[in-house]
Amino acid sequence: MGTLGATLVRFLYGLPFAALYLGSVALLSQTVPPPVDTAFLIWVLEGAVCQILATALLLRVMTERNFALGVAYSKTELIQVAVFGTAFLGDAVTLIAASAIGLATLGVLLLSPVDRAQPLKSFLAGWTSRSAALGFASGSCFALAAVGYRGAALALPSAPFALAAAFTLVWAQAIQVVLLGGWLLLRHPSVVLEAFRAWRASLVAGFMGAAASAGWFTAMAIEPVAHVRTLGLVELFFTLVVSRHLFRERLGRLEAIGMGFLALGLIAITFGR
Repeated sequence: MGTLGATLVRFLYGLPFAALYLGSVALLSQTVPPPVDTAFLIWVLEGAVCQILATALLLRVMTERNFALGVAYSKTELIQVAVFGTAFLGDAVTLIAASAIGLATLGVLLLSPVDRAQPLKSFLAGWTSRSAALGFASGSCFALAAVGYRGAALALPSAPFALAAAFTLVWAQAIQVVLLGGWLLLRHPSVVLEAFRAWRASLVAGFMGAAASAGWFTAMAIEPVAHVRTLGLVELFFTLVVSRHLFRERLGRLEAIGMGFLALGLIAITFGR
Protein backbone atom coordinates (compact mmCIF):
# COMPACT_ATOMS: atom_id res chain seq x y z
CA MET A 1 0.00 0.00 0.00
CA GLY A 2 2.97 2.32 0.32
CA THR A 3 3.85 4.63 3.20
CA LEU A 4 0.71 6.78 2.98
CA GLY A 5 -1.48 3.69 2.65
CA ALA A 6 0.12 2.18 5.75
CA THR A 7 -0.34 5.51 7.54
CA LEU A 8 -4.04 5.48 6.65
CA VAL A 9 -4.31 1.95 8.09
CA ARG A 10 -2.92 3.17 11.39
CA PHE A 11 -5.46 6.01 11.57
CA LEU A 12 -8.46 4.21 10.09
CA TYR A 13 -8.19 0.99 12.06
CA GLY A 14 -6.84 2.74 15.13
CA LEU A 15 -9.87 5.05 15.42
CA PRO A 16 -12.29 2.41 16.82
CA PHE A 17 -9.72 1.36 19.44
CA ALA A 18 -9.08 5.01 20.31
CA ALA A 19 -12.83 5.51 20.77
CA LEU A 20 -13.03 2.42 23.02
CA TYR A 21 -10.11 3.76 25.03
CA LEU A 22 -11.83 7.12 25.44
CA GLY A 23 -14.99 5.38 26.62
CA SER A 24 -13.01 3.29 29.11
CA VAL A 25 -11.22 6.33 30.53
CA ALA A 26 -14.50 8.23 30.86
CA LEU A 27 -16.13 5.27 32.60
CA LEU A 28 -13.27 4.64 35.02
CA SER A 29 -12.86 8.32 35.89
CA GLN A 30 -16.65 8.83 36.01
CA THR A 31 -16.33 11.96 33.89
CA VAL A 32 -17.63 12.93 30.48
CA PRO A 33 -15.63 14.38 27.56
CA PRO A 34 -15.44 18.17 27.87
CA PRO A 35 -17.12 20.59 25.45
CA VAL A 36 -15.07 21.47 22.39
CA ASP A 37 -13.97 25.07 21.96
CA THR A 38 -12.14 26.96 19.24
CA ALA A 39 -8.71 26.72 20.90
CA PHE A 40 -8.95 22.93 21.14
CA LEU A 41 -10.05 22.57 17.52
CA ILE A 42 -7.21 24.77 16.26
CA TRP A 43 -4.57 22.85 18.22
CA VAL A 44 -5.81 19.38 17.30
CA LEU A 45 -6.27 20.32 13.63
CA GLU A 46 -2.74 21.74 13.53
CA GLY A 47 -1.34 18.56 15.09
CA ALA A 48 -3.24 16.21 12.76
CA VAL A 49 -2.33 18.11 9.58
CA CYS A 50 1.33 18.50 10.58
CA GLN A 51 1.63 14.76 11.29
CA ILE A 52 0.30 13.94 7.82
CA LEU A 53 2.65 16.49 6.23
CA ALA A 54 5.60 15.14 8.20
CA THR A 55 4.93 11.62 6.94
CA ALA A 56 4.54 12.83 3.35
CA LEU A 57 7.78 14.83 3.55
CA LEU A 58 9.67 11.88 5.01
CA LEU A 59 8.39 9.74 2.14
CA ARG A 60 9.64 12.42 -0.25
CA VAL A 61 13.03 12.42 1.46
CA MET A 62 13.38 8.71 0.79
CA THR A 63 12.99 9.27 -2.94
CA GLU A 64 15.93 11.69 -2.95
CA ARG A 65 19.33 10.62 -4.22
CA ASN A 66 20.96 11.63 -0.93
CA PHE A 67 18.15 10.30 1.25
CA ALA A 68 20.46 9.36 4.15
CA LEU A 69 21.30 13.03 4.67
CA GLY A 70 17.64 13.99 4.58
CA VAL A 71 16.71 11.33 7.13
CA ALA A 72 19.54 12.53 9.39
CA TYR A 73 18.19 16.10 9.25
CA SER A 74 14.69 14.86 10.09
CA LYS A 75 16.16 13.67 13.39
CA THR A 76 16.67 17.29 14.47
CA GLU A 77 13.02 17.00 15.58
CA LEU A 78 14.13 16.78 19.23
CA ILE A 79 15.81 20.18 19.12
CA GLN A 80 12.96 21.71 17.15
CA VAL A 81 10.28 20.38 19.48
CA ALA A 82 12.08 22.01 22.42
CA VAL A 83 12.14 25.35 20.58
CA PHE A 84 8.51 25.14 19.43
CA GLY A 85 7.30 23.95 22.85
CA THR A 86 8.91 26.97 24.49
CA ALA A 87 7.70 29.42 21.84
CA PHE A 88 4.08 28.27 21.54
CA LEU A 89 3.28 26.67 24.90
CA GLY A 90 5.72 28.32 27.26
CA ASP A 91 7.28 24.96 28.25
CA ALA A 92 10.55 25.83 29.93
CA VAL A 93 13.66 23.85 28.98
CA THR A 94 16.19 23.58 31.78
CA LEU A 95 19.93 23.36 31.20
CA ILE A 96 19.87 19.67 32.13
CA ALA A 97 16.97 18.99 29.74
CA ALA A 98 18.74 20.88 26.95
CA SER A 99 21.89 18.84 27.57
CA ALA A 100 19.86 15.62 27.49
CA ILE A 101 18.27 16.63 24.18
CA GLY A 102 21.69 17.43 22.72
CA LEU A 103 23.19 14.11 23.86
CA ALA A 104 20.21 12.12 22.57
CA THR A 105 20.28 13.90 19.20
CA LEU A 106 24.01 13.24 18.84
CA GLY A 107 23.45 9.60 19.73
CA VAL A 108 20.70 9.17 17.12
CA LEU A 109 22.85 10.81 14.44
CA LEU A 110 25.73 8.44 15.21
CA LEU A 111 23.34 5.49 15.02
CA SER A 112 22.33 6.46 11.47
CA PRO A 113 25.43 8.14 10.01
CA VAL A 114 25.48 9.83 6.61
CA ASP A 115 29.19 9.01 6.30
CA ARG A 116 30.67 6.44 8.67
CA ALA A 117 34.14 7.93 8.37
CA GLN A 118 33.07 11.50 9.20
CA PRO A 119 29.40 11.41 10.30
CA LEU A 120 29.09 14.85 11.90
CA LYS A 121 31.22 16.65 9.32
CA SER A 122 29.15 15.26 6.44
CA PHE A 123 25.96 16.15 8.31
CA LEU A 124 27.01 19.80 8.72
CA ALA A 125 28.48 20.08 5.23
CA GLY A 126 25.23 19.04 3.54
CA TRP A 127 22.89 21.53 5.23
CA THR A 128 22.23 23.49 2.01
CA SER A 129 21.13 20.47 -0.03
CA ARG A 130 17.57 19.72 -1.10
CA SER A 131 17.57 16.46 0.87
CA ALA A 132 18.58 18.29 4.03
CA ALA A 133 15.83 20.90 3.53
CA LEU A 134 13.17 18.21 3.08
CA GLY A 135 14.44 16.27 6.10
CA PHE A 136 14.52 19.39 8.27
CA ALA A 137 10.97 20.27 7.15
CA SER A 138 9.81 16.77 8.05
CA GLY A 139 11.35 17.10 11.50
CA SER A 140 9.69 20.50 11.89
CA CYS A 141 6.27 19.07 11.06
CA PHE A 142 6.70 16.17 13.47
CA ALA A 143 7.73 18.65 16.18
CA LEU A 144 4.77 20.94 15.45
CA ALA A 145 2.41 17.95 15.54
CA ALA A 146 3.61 17.03 19.02
CA VAL A 147 3.21 20.64 20.18
CA GLY A 148 -0.28 20.75 18.68
CA TYR A 149 -1.39 17.64 20.55
CA ARG A 150 -0.08 18.92 23.87
CA GLY A 151 -1.71 22.29 23.18
CA ALA A 152 -5.04 20.55 22.51
CA ALA A 153 -4.86 18.62 25.79
CA LEU A 154 -3.95 21.77 27.72
CA ALA A 155 -6.94 23.53 26.11
CA LEU A 156 -9.18 21.21 28.16
CA PRO A 157 -8.24 22.32 31.70
CA SER A 158 -11.46 21.01 33.27
CA ALA A 159 -10.77 17.42 32.17
CA PRO A 160 -8.42 14.98 33.93
CA PHE A 161 -5.20 14.60 31.95
CA ALA A 162 -5.99 11.01 30.87
CA LEU A 163 -9.42 12.01 29.56
CA ALA A 164 -8.02 15.10 27.81
CA ALA A 165 -5.38 12.95 26.11
CA ALA A 166 -7.87 10.27 25.01
CA PHE A 167 -10.30 12.92 23.73
CA THR A 168 -7.52 14.61 21.75
CA LEU A 169 -6.44 11.25 20.30
CA VAL A 170 -9.93 10.44 18.99
CA TRP A 171 -10.33 13.88 17.39
CA ALA A 172 -6.85 13.75 15.83
CA GLN A 173 -7.33 10.30 14.31
CA ALA A 174 -10.82 11.18 13.03
CA ILE A 175 -9.44 14.30 11.30
CA GLN A 176 -6.58 12.29 9.79
CA VAL A 177 -8.93 9.59 8.48
CA VAL A 178 -11.08 12.23 6.78
CA LEU A 179 -8.18 14.24 5.32
CA LEU A 180 -5.77 11.47 4.32
CA GLY A 181 -8.51 8.99 3.43
CA GLY A 182 -10.30 11.59 1.31
CA TRP A 183 -7.11 12.54 -0.53
CA LEU A 184 -6.19 8.92 -1.23
CA LEU A 185 -9.75 8.16 -2.31
CA LEU A 186 -9.52 10.92 -4.92
CA ARG A 187 -5.95 10.29 -6.07
CA HIS A 188 -5.32 6.59 -5.39
CA PRO A 189 -8.61 4.78 -4.70
CA SER A 190 -6.95 1.39 -5.12
CA VAL A 191 -4.89 2.06 -1.98
CA VAL A 192 -8.05 2.63 0.07
CA LEU A 193 -9.64 -0.53 -1.33
CA GLU A 194 -6.52 -2.51 -0.47
CA ALA A 195 -6.65 -1.13 3.09
CA PHE A 196 -10.16 -2.54 3.47
CA ARG A 197 -9.20 -5.88 1.91
CA ALA A 198 -6.31 -6.33 4.36
CA TRP A 199 -8.55 -5.80 7.38
CA ARG A 200 -7.23 -8.71 9.45
CA ALA A 201 -3.61 -7.54 9.50
CA SER A 202 -4.77 -3.92 9.61
CA LEU A 203 -6.70 -4.48 12.85
CA VAL A 204 -3.47 -5.53 14.57
CA ALA A 205 -1.61 -2.51 13.17
CA GLY A 206 -4.49 -0.22 14.13
CA PHE A 207 -4.60 -1.53 17.69
CA MET A 208 -0.84 -1.20 18.20
CA GLY A 209 -0.84 2.27 16.66
CA ALA A 210 -3.72 3.42 18.86
CA ALA A 211 -2.06 1.93 21.96
CA ALA A 212 1.23 3.68 21.16
CA SER A 213 -0.56 6.97 20.47
CA ALA A 214 -2.50 6.68 23.74
CA GLY A 215 0.83 6.48 25.54
CA TRP A 216 2.30 9.43 23.61
CA PHE A 217 -0.77 11.65 24.05
CA THR A 218 -1.11 10.90 27.76
CA ALA A 219 2.56 11.63 28.37
CA MET A 220 2.34 14.91 26.44
CA ALA A 221 -0.69 15.94 28.50
CA ILE A 222 1.49 15.64 31.62
CA GLU A 223 5.00 16.68 30.57
CA PRO A 224 6.56 19.13 28.07
CA VAL A 225 6.84 17.60 24.61
CA ALA A 226 10.65 17.91 24.60
CA HIS A 227 10.87 15.59 27.62
CA VAL A 228 8.42 13.10 26.14
CA ARG A 229 9.98 12.92 22.67
CA THR A 230 13.47 12.55 24.15
CA LEU A 231 12.47 9.74 26.51
CA GLY A 232 10.59 8.09 23.62
CA LEU A 233 13.93 7.31 22.01
CA VAL A 234 14.15 4.38 24.43
CA GLU A 235 12.50 2.52 21.53
CA LEU A 236 15.96 2.31 19.93
CA PHE A 237 17.11 0.05 22.77
CA PHE A 238 14.19 -2.28 22.09
CA THR A 239 15.14 -2.20 18.40
CA LEU A 240 18.68 -3.21 19.36
CA VAL A 241 17.42 -6.18 21.39
CA VAL A 242 15.19 -7.34 18.53
CA SER A 243 17.93 -6.96 15.92
CA ARG A 244 20.42 -8.94 18.02
CA HIS A 245 18.08 -11.82 18.87
CA LEU A 246 16.07 -12.12 15.66
CA PHE A 247 18.49 -10.97 12.97
CA ARG A 248 21.85 -11.64 14.68
CA GLU A 249 22.96 -8.07 13.95
CA ARG A 250 25.81 -6.53 15.91
CA LEU A 251 26.62 -2.93 16.74
CA GLY A 252 29.71 -1.40 15.18
CA ARG A 253 31.99 0.93 17.12
CA LEU A 254 30.24 4.08 15.86
CA GLU A 255 26.79 2.71 16.71
CA ALA A 256 27.97 1.67 20.18
CA ILE A 257 29.23 5.21 20.85
CA GLY A 258 25.91 6.57 19.59
CA MET A 259 23.99 4.24 21.90
CA GLY A 260 26.14 5.46 24.79
CA PHE A 261 25.30 9.12 24.08
CA LEU A 262 21.63 8.18 23.76
CA ALA A 263 21.70 6.37 27.11
CA LEU A 264 23.24 9.41 28.80
CA GLY A 265 20.54 11.62 27.30
CA LEU A 266 17.75 9.32 28.50
CA ILE A 267 19.22 9.12 32.00
CA ALA A 268 19.54 12.90 32.16
CA ILE A 269 15.98 13.58 30.98
CA THR A 270 14.58 11.01 33.42
CA PHE A 271 16.45 11.81 36.61
CA GLY A 272 17.98 15.23 36.08
CA ARG A 273 14.91 17.49 35.99
